[in-house]
Amino acid sequence: MPVLNGMELSVRTGEFVSIVGPSGCGKSTLLLLLAGLTRPTAGTILMDGREVTGPGVERGIVFQHYSLFPWMTARANIAFGLKQVRPGDGSRQLRALADHYLELVGLGGLGDKFPSQLSGGMQQRVAIARAFAMAPDILLMDEPFSAVDTKNRVTLQELLLRLWDEGDARKTVVFITHDIDEAVLLADRVVVMSARSGSVVKEFPIPFERPRLRGAIMRGDRYARLRNSVVDLFHEDEELLLSDGMPEKKGQ
Repeated sequence: MPVLNGMELSVRTGEFVSIVGPSGCGKSTLLLLLAGLTRPTAGTILMDGREVTGPGVERGIVFQHYSLFPWMTARANIAFGLKQVRPGDGSRQLRALADHYLELVGLGGLGDKFPSQLSGGMQQRVAIARAFAMAPDILLMDEPFSAVDTKNRVTLQELLLRLWDEGDARKTVVFITHDIDEAVLLADRVVVMSARSGSVVKEFPIPFERPRLRGAIMRGDRYARLRNSVVDLFHEDEELLLSDGMPEKKGQ
């Protein structure tokens, strides 16, 4: 049985798209396909009209569990990524640029720390700094804040939006999450996937202007209606899945 079936999704340049759905709907598989780390058994993935056939420096990825090299310092982890896209730069240039991004994510002065010496939230800041330092056109994020506590999650969400909004042009972001509030607060568009069909069931354009004030938005009626619409789709999908007698797919 295919994980994804009849999947169609387009993302515009500079758009922030959140993808939500119940466990087993194929969210993580979709992200791996977009990253070029997995090849589709059918269908085609295109970026700017070119087929994606493998990983590329134009696509950065941030995973749920930090993915830092434990034997490298925070600075060295970022510099390693930079070497892939700036092979002509010397060690001094790479060090300075790595330190610049550590400053941007609030970790200035901690460049010599190893991952084991940093909290989970700090490690994810390093991973985000590395991704942005590589200046990809597209940023793919697979539940990047799910392993941190609520306070750090809010901080990292605000950090991500600030980095995304800086510079001459916004990056294109595809953001996987289980958290509906997070999806709505961050994205321009929320895409809901179904565990029953392995495809998109509905898309919700987000009507709130940027910058967004979290408290004001979440207290409003528009927010409540939008959130409830997404939650209702989750419940409908679960009921149909059970009525069909289909076992939930694992590992997504």
